[in-house]
Order: sequence, then C-alpha cells, then structure tokens
Amino acid sequence: MDTINQLFTAFSSAWQQADVLFLVGFGLFFLAVWFLPSLLALAFNRQHLGKIALLNIPAGFSWIAWLALLVWAVTGKLSNRLAAKARLKPVL
Repeated sequence: MDTINQLFTAFSSAWQQADVLFLVGFGLFFLAVWFLPSLLALAFNRQHLGKIALLNIPAGFSWIAWLALLVWAVTGKLSNRLAAKARLKPVL
C-alpha cells in the first residue's frame, strides 16, 4: 500500500510541475493515438470511415476492440481487391 501511495505522490507532483506546452502536446498525442484507426481509415479506407470513427470512441477503452478497428482501417481496400480478384478467376 505504501508503494502505491509513493507512486501516486510522484505522479501528482510531476503532473503539477508540467507546463502548458507539455500538457497541450500530451493531449494532442493522446487524441492522435486514440483516434489512430480513424486517421488510418481516412487514408486507406474511405468507404467505412464513418463506421470506424463512430466505433473508435468506445473502442479506445478496450485494447482488443481498438486493435480490431486498426486492422479494419488498414485492410479495408485490400479486402475489396482480394474479393474482386476471387470473383474474376474462373473455377475449372
């Protein structure tokens, strides 16, 4: 219990000593990481951007859901291309 109190005290004093520029930078970094699946969906998969962005808000609380959204955001167009290839090849 004493170790937890020391850790909390150290964290509290470090947080109080932080300047405004650090806090703004930390906040922007935190939001960028939280919404990374949405940012990647904007770059890779515009078709499902709205769904990914909507699901990104609660998914940030779960690493598994956040990672699933990250995979969905990156592989969206790839899965469409693979499906199109599969439909073009005739089955003999």
